[in-house]
Amino acid sequence: MRPFTLLIKPTGPDCNIGCKYCFYSTKTELFGEGKHRMSDEVLDKLVGSYLRLRFEISSFAWQGGEPTLMGLDFYKKVIDLQQACGDDGQLVTNALQTNGILLDEKWCRFLAEYKFLVGISCDGPKEYHDYYRRTRSGEGTFDKVMAGIENCRKHKVEFNVLVLVNSRNVEAADELFDFFRGLKIKYLQFVQCAERDPSTGQIAEFSITAQQYGDFLCRIFDRWTEYGPEKISIRTFDSILSYLMVGKHSICTFQPQCNDYIVIEHNGDAFCCDFFVEDRWRLGNILETPIEKLAAGEIKRRFSRLKTGISNKCLVCRHLDICRGGCLKDRIVTDGDYKAPSYFCAGYKKFFDYAMPRFGQIAAKLSQTPHRVVSG
Repeated sequence: MRPFTLLIKPTGPDCNIGCKYCFYSTKTELFGEGKHRMSDEVLDKLVGSYLRLRFEISSFAWQGGEPTLMGLDFYKKVIDLQQACGDDGQLVTNALQTNGILLDEKWCRFLAEYKFLVGISCDGPKEYHDYYRRTRSGEGTFDKVMAGIENCRKHKVEFNVLVLVNSRNVEAADELFDFFRGLKIKYLQFVQCAERDPSTGQIAEFSITAQQYGDFLCRIFDRWTEYGPEKISIRTFDSILSYLMVGKHSICTFQPQCNDYIVIEHNGDAFCCDFFVEDRWRLGNILETPIEKLAAGEIKRRFSRLKTGISNKCLVCRHLDICRGGCLKDRIVTDGDYKAPSYFCAGYKKFFDYAMPRFGQIAAKLSQTPHRVVSG
């Protein structure tokens, strides 16, 4: 069967901070109030059944909520299970997406020893980061995140930074680039923010517009090309280079179908995508149905095909091959129509018009440089 990644939510929507823009915090409505934690039974089934499939690469991505709330002993058990259930020579990878607050020296020694790839959320300098990323008591988290990053550096943990481009930092492309360059961050992921306010049904105030996103991408692209594409990896840009060089995107946003991974919640429930953790797209539960059947079942196949049903506007667009209509979540954010153009359509068009000629030149140059690896 086609290999797939596991995106695992061991603490469900639980988190130790209260980011105003967090879309996953609302999932308490689905799973109920109280503490959500993955049981040993679910973990044993998760690791054993997945590694039994013997994919060329078995990828575990631990996310949240905040996955470090499980405690370090949980991840030590993860490693023990992976070593017990895997075959000799089987390639297993672990990634951990975190707010970075709990990354002390014990955590970082462990993450370095077992080669976890760590993603740390940071929205830029303190004035931008602390605007939305605060504790539930209203305190900023910037200083604690910087301490986590320094602990990662000290113990040689491989990490990257995820930046949510929101209404507060979207006009600060230069400041963000200079800030992360100053921190010597080599891997960056910019994620565009567009959410609906459940109380009004309108686009939430922390979201950005398509025009803002297009301008942001163009400016970051300029800074990236001036600084040197070989010096810093920006995930969206690397995906475009991957498409130009090998014919395949490295991120799901621009792929023709949505079939790269499935989500496993703390209770064993499986879903098509973390943006669509809802009853309609619940695949089943790994304690009741083999994981490979959940990943290849009719609900997952139907969800994967949704992305191919693009709008007529997309069909005549000169950027169709590179974009494929964008992320499904960004299609439905305004009116719930899976076939609608992306909320960010105008921004993507502006960016592609501006940058694609130079992307072609960069790809041609990189193809002459065998040691360059386009990140996934």
